Amino acid sequence: MEGVVHDTEKKMFFIEADGYRAYMKYRKISDTVLEYYTTFVPEELRGRGLAQKVVKTALDFARENNMKVNPACSFVDKFLQKNKEYQDLRSN
Repeated sequence: MEGVVHDTEKKMFFIEADGYRAYMKYRKISDTVLEYYTTFVPEELRGRGLAQKVVKTALDFARENNMKVNPACSFVDKFLQKNKEYQDLRSN
């Protein structure tokens, strides 16, 4: 298993394992806000914490680039609720 990759062209963060890809997609909705709108982990990769790893990397990216996050994806929203250290990134 490799680390999380940020594909800026496709606007997604992903991790590949065992021939499958877990990912989180986003779109830029303003100069200072990214909307994280979908997270997906194939059934074959579930239960390994890959979604959390991808989302954490995406949130760290937002912080490093002085961006806020609109958590349109329910998984990202729940992650923000559970991980208080990322609350300052919430745009709404």
